[in-house]
Amino acid sequence: MSETRPPVPPFTAETAAAKVLAAENAWNTRDPLRVAQAYTPDSWWRNRDQFLVGREQIVEFLTAKWAKEQQYALRKNLWAFTEDRIAVRFTYEWHDTEGQWWRSHGNELWKFDAAGLMSRREASINDLRIAPSERTIFGPRDDESR
Repeated sequence: MSETRPPVPPFTAETAAAKVLAAENAWNTRDPLRVAQAYTPDSWWRNRDQFLVGREQIVEFLTAKWAKEQQYALRKNLWAFTEDRIAVRFTYEWHDTEGQWWRSHGNELWKFDAAGLMSRREASINDLRIAPSERTIFGPRDDESR
């Protein structure tokens, strides 16, 4: 039986926005195994200067990421979409093991297969050192901020 991850292509404005929110919610769990299930078994990633192929590498990458990026909290916003592609802008905040807070800004390009699994993810990300008093993201979105 094949995996399906709704919504599936072709995307509309409504289904693309739902896909982005589902991704945000999954990443905010900081559960590498759960997040990896949204990708094809042979998914191809570029994340900053790293290149990954497949769920196993995705899980390894996310495990290391969230060990470093503590109290990670993310916001994703739909930028554009086509039938099987979505472009996203995002911001997340986290602190390192020394307690320094960071705000990371980026863009992602996503491509999906017919079952709604992401087959390609390309992410460009920049980090900005912030003071704790400059934080604006304090965990997953509540219902009022969706």
